[in-house]
Amino acid sequence: MSDIKNGSAPFFSVIIPVYNREKLIVKSIGSVLGQSFSDFELIVVDDGSSDGTEVAVKKFKDGRLRYVRQSNAGPAAARNRGIRESRGKYLAFLDSDDWWLDGKLKETADAIEENPGCLIFHTEEKWFRGGKVLNQKKKHAKPSGRVFERCLELCCISISTAVVRRDVFDKTGFFDESLPACEDYDFWLRASVFYPVFLIDKVLTEKEGGHKGRLSQNPGLDRYRIESIKNIIDSGVLDKEKKALALEHLTEKCRIYAGGCFKRGKNQEGRVYRGIAGGYNGEKN
Repeated sequence: MSDIKNGSAPFFSVIIPVYNREKLIVKSIGSVLGQSFSDFELIVVDDGSSDGTEVAVKKFKDGRLRYVRQSNAGPAAARNRGIRESRGKYLAFLDSDDWWLDGKLKETADAIEENPGCLIFHTEEKWFRGGKVLNQKKKHAKPSGRVFERCLELCCISISTAVVRRDVFDKTGFFDESLPACEDYDFWLRASVFYPVFLIDKVLTEKEGGHKGRLSQNPGLDRYRIESIKNIIDSGVLDKEKKALALEHLTEKCRIYAGGCFKRGKNQEGRVYRGIAGGYNGEKN
């Protein structure tokens, strides 16, 4: 498939949020600018970095790259800023500590052309730790199709593999800026209510796991996932089947999180989360 043109607007808008990653961002940007499919713009949103991130980004001399700086507001706000600044029909996301393999955008453009009814695409990915491949567990297998139940379990779509058609955000809203973490889990949960996803069954994204600063390594993140499930239950958009699934997962996550609180001596917090589960239990019947 040849590069697709959409008038004066690029086919893809690639959005990279970054905060204090002057050493890592160079590889991420280079992996985008080196793509064989060239009809894209790259928007790097600097979320208030205090290191040399700005200098590192501005060393790249490419007309497709735009650098946007804002006061520190978190990853959700940075992605949302990128969305608002973008002009492309399809939005591709990449974290500043991840990188793409060549062919990522071309393979995705081909999949879009071959699957015109699908609005969300993602790919396989490979994790490294200390330069060695980190084997993923069976639960991390990438899904395709209707994936709401999988999205309840865990964040089953890696943001750095994902491409979303712009009008999806009109239906689902943007990333939730009130969440300091798990904003991607929250978004996929909302999006998967309405839209199927298409898996491009190729490793086209790579990342280094376990390094300092990766938010996914922060313990206790399930409290944000619990908040997301509560919100989608309360929104009224779920049918009976999806609501039952959401209540089941909410109860289980609250039980596990409350148990962890009690073990760490955080009894008040444990009682709060045990109460959340209890408050919804009547809706199961």
